[in-house]
Amino acid sequence: MTPALVRQHVRHTSPEPGAESRARARDWSEIQERMLVPLHEAVYTRLDVGSGTRLLALGCGSGLALLLAAARGAAVTGVDSSHPERLALARQRLLPTPWDTHTRAAARIVDGSPRDAAGPGSPAYTLVTAFEPIGCLAGDSEGLTGLLAAATPLAERGTPVVLAGWGPPERCATSSVLRVATRLADPLRSAGSWRPALRDDLEEVAQRAGLRPDGSGRVACPFGYADLDSAVRGLLSTGLFDAAVAATDRNQVDKELTEALHAHQRPDGTVWMPNVFRYLIARTP
Repeated sequence: MTPALVRQHVRHTSPEPGAESRARARDWSEIQERMLVPLHEAVYTRLDVGSGTRLLALGCGSGLALLLAAARGAAVTGVDSSHPERLALARQRLLPTPWDTHTRAAARIVDGSPRDAAGPGSPAYTLVTAFEPIGCLAGDSEGLTGLLAAATPLAERGTPVVLAGWGPPERCATSSVLRVATRLADPLRSAGSWRPALRDDLEEVAQRAGLRPDGSGRVACPFGYADLDSAVRGLLSTGLFDAAVAATDRNQVDKELTEALHAHQRPDGTVWMPNVFRYLIARTP
């Protein structure tokens, strides 16, 4: 069978199990994840992340924030139990290959909880991050408290713990687009639909986890896309529209999301939405 016929055959077969979730993870890593790089870099600069840093990243996903820290010389460990497809991409990015055994040898990727990252005799971590923004989905911080409680004993006393969240809705152009998720998911509003970020979301999580706030900051993280299709794929990869898809269907969400994005499309076809994200630095007891 010629390569052309092979490609034609593949196109007409049904998607293999898990293909859609893998495609969404790829959209996250290739389109959406980079939007938060200014946030990661601002935190790493403020905390002087470098060769003496032992970083534990909670909910590390596909690992771009870990890669940035490793490039600064940090020894990085990422844990995630919610996104296996993203975690597979993190392993590709960070774990050593037979022809590259030095530059990434200090990276560890763990499918599980922070406790699963604790090896016998492992040195304590000097930085803990939870960069997946909270304060945008109803109940999205509930699982984070448990993760922080499990991570705290693995860190040195007084270790900075970084939490991230969406900024005020009036400072986030994407808020107008995310309201589509709320409207379409109304029957499931209690099951993960979008809500505006609240002022004290991060402080409340830190308090519940027994952490001591020690500074905060805001970072501009504009969402920029090559075209409407990339914007739709990127935003859907965040999970913020999952309840809307469950309440209606994917085609309806695609249609209304595209319509909402037209207001942010520039004459050259690109999509641009200025946003502000917030981070909180707290300390372990």
